[in-house]
Parts: sequence; structure tokens; C-alpha cells
Amino acid sequence: MFPTPIARTSPWVQRSYKVLLPLALIVWLLPLIGIAVTSIRPSSDLAAGNYFGMPSSFAGVENYTAVFKNSNIGYYILNSFRVTIPTVIGAVALSCLTGYALAVYKFKGNLLLFFMFIAGNFVPFQILAIPVRDLTLQLGLYNTTTGLVMFHVAFQTGFCTLFMRNFIKGLPFALIESARVEGVSEWKIFWHIVMPLMRPAIAALSVLIFTFIWNDYFWATIMAQSADVRPVTAGMNELKGQWKVAWELIAAASIIAALPPVAMFFMMQKHFIAGLTLGATKG
Repeated sequence: MFPTPIARTSPWVQRSYKVLLPLALIVWLLPLIGIAVTSIRPSSDLAAGNYFGMPSSFAGVENYTAVFKNSNIGYYILNSFRVTIPTVIGAVALSCLTGYALAVYKFKGNLLLFFMFIAGNFVPFQILAIPVRDLTLQLGLYNTTTGLVMFHVAFQTGFCTLFMRNFIKGLPFALIESARVEGVSEWKIFWHIVMPLMRPAIAALSVLIFTFIWNDYFWATIMAQSADVRPVTAGMNELKGQWKVAWELIAAASIIAALPPVAMFFMMQKHFIAGLTLGATKG
């Protein structure tokens, strides 16, 4: 059912694995390497058609400085935090409650309600662009940080509920039954018994949702038109001129915009891996 571990395969398979794995890693990293190299190229290289060769000179300081001078990227990064952090808190908090209810309580329609949460993840988000835009206009939430946060919370809660419900299902139910026998209220059971056990899952889910929302470009361009609301992914459009696109500045801005989710992953790496692998083995 499961693939054979590499250590148990034939010698030629192991040698092929050691050769192909670094090659696959290099191919996977090529776009990132290309962006990093482009971010330190002088504009004259790109004008001369030197897209993939070695830079003629190092222009990293000039490019990264120009990003902050020629755009409001610092303000856009702040906007991204204003949207991403409340979304992570709201989606994870709601999914803890819904996941607990769907995993612990048995009631009529439990499975149907769970499927409704899952079904939202299979809807192509592009077809919802016009309805969502019209709805936010009617509610007065268009081009506002609040509208973006509410929208992302609503869309991410389905995936978060799926994640949390399955995680709580794997917890020992005997702990909850024992607390009920002792007369502990349901809220205290959730807060003092279940929540501490959910910390690895909360950490893993927070990293995933933070990355999803921070890197969102589609909804950031549709629902945020002014510079006061625009996140960094949409704000980088400022670096595109009418007649010329400064690709070296866009590459530098992309590197800057990618730093917060990368930093968060490394800060939460221990809990993130624990949350994804908990329950993967028996015993």
C-alpha cells in the first residue's frame, strides 16, 4: 500500500535516488534562483537581453533601495499584516469551535454539515469574483480592510474546519468522557482539555493560512483598489510603468514580500511539523 523505503530498495535504485533528488531540487529552485539573480541585476542587463547570464555588475543595493523609493511597499506590507493576522485569528478560532462540535457531538445532520464545509473548497474561486464584489458593494465593505478580512475568514474556515475536525477525531475521547463524569462543563472541557492538545494543529494551520492569505493576489486586486487597503501582492503593480516594466525592481519586491511567511515558517517549524505528523503512526 505504501512505497518501499529507499533503504530497502536495490542498490541501483538507491544510487539513482541520490543522483535524481539533487537534480529535482535544482529544477524546483530554478525559478527562485532566477528571481534572486534578477533582483541584483542592473537595468542595463535586462535592456541588453541578458536575462539568464551572470549579472554584469552587482546592483542589489540600488534595486532594493529603489523598491522603497519608487513604491509604497512598506505601507503595503503593513496592509498585508492588517489583513492576514486577523484572518488567521478568525479562521483558526472559528475552526477550533466548529471542528470540536463536528468531531465530538453526534447529532442529526452532522455529516451533511461537515460535507457543506468541505464543498466550499471545491468551488472554483474565479466564478465567485462578480458575486463577491457585488455583495461587498451592497454591504459597504468594498475596498476596505474589514471586507477583505471577513471574506478570507469565510473562505478559509471550510478548510480549517476540515483540518481541525479530523485532528480532534484522533484525540483520545476517554479524556472528554472522564471530564463529563466529573461534572466539568462543556466549555471547560474544550478550553482546558482539548485546546492544549490542539496546539500543534493550531500552529500548523496558522502557518498554512498565513501563507495562503499573504500570497493572495486574485482577491487583493479585485477587492482592494486604493493604496490605503491594497496588500503587498497587489501593491507591486506600482512598479510597472506605462511603457516599461522594471523587472529587476519587481524581482526585488517579490523577495521582500516573501520574507514574512518564510520567517514565520522557520519560527513555527517545530510545531508545524508536529501538527502535520501527529497521528501519522500508531503507538
